[in-house]
Amino acid sequence: MIKLVVAYEPPVDHAAFDAYYASTHKPLAEKIPELKRFEAGKVLGTADGAPAPYYLIAELLFEDSYALERAMQSPEGQAATNDLMNFATGGADLWFVEA
Repeated sequence: MIKLVVAYEPPVDHAAFDAYYASTHKPLAEKIPELKRFEAGKVLGTADGAPAPYYLIAELLFEDSYALERAMQSPEGQAATNDLMNFATGGADLWFVEA
């Protein structure tokens, strides 16, 4: 299994980010083909009490790297990827993680 992990840095406007993410981006991500599981949550803090470097973390689980590649090349995967610039005003980091 492999995960695509998306870590969203703090946005300019938290309320606007939350509304857009819930109404538009999350539904786009959930339509990506071959997606086995989708989870997202707000970052509450760090273990040492420092300010959190990220606002929200999303994890998209796929069977393997080939499924992930096919999924992200699909129209649905491209729509979700292209949508990032519409709301992720703080930026986002993406990682591939073995699950």
